[in-house]
Amino acid sequence: MDSASQPDTPAGEPPSPSSVLGVLIAVLTLTLPLFMVAHFSSATAELERPPAFAVPAAAGR
Repeated sequence: MDSASQPDTPAGEPPSPSSVLGVLIAVLTLTLPLFMVAHFSSATAELERPPAFAVPAAAGR
């Protein structure tokens, strides 16, 4: 390994579409789950509770 080796792309060239796509996928992978958790945890849907049944007391006690 020579420390004076040239990089794969010269400094003046724009990044390739595959590297831009990789960065986009990385950003979505990190941020999308956070937004999904925040969205669904703040939902204020009324949950239906089951009716409370009275348990009959044991006779003869």
